[in-house]
Amino acid sequence: QVYLRESGGGLVQAGGSLRLSCAASGSIFRYNTMGWYRQAPGKQRESVATITTGGTTRYTDSVKGRFTISRDNAKNTISLQMNSLEPEDTAVYYCTLVNAGGRNFWGQGTQVTVSS
Repeated sequence: QVYLRESGGGLVQAGGSLRLSCAASGSIFRYNTMGWYRQAPGKQRESVATITTGGTTRYTDSVKGRFTISRDNAKNTISLQMNSLEPEDTAVYYCTLVNAGGRNFWGQGTQVTVSS
C-alpha cells in the first residue's frame, strides 16, 4: 500500500501562483511515476503533469509554460509550481503514484480555486 498526502491548495486570484506538494510513504518501488491529476465540476479527471524517477516530465497542453513539476526521490515527494493561474485551472487536484508494476495510488485531493 502507498499513502499520498497532498498540501498547498487554496484560493488565488487569476494571474497568481500556488505550489502543491505531495509526500508518498509505504511500499514505493524504486522506479515509479508520480504526478498530478485534476477534476473540475462536471468534467472528467485529467492528467496535469507527471514525472518519473528518472526526471522525465509530461504536461497537458493547457498548462505548458505555466506549471512545473519536480520531485525529490530521496524524500519521495513531488511538487507542482503553478504560475499564471486561470479560472479554468479551478479543480480538485489529486496526487498519484504508479509503481513499476502498474498499480496506481491516489491521494485524497486538494482544492484549487482561481477567481477571476
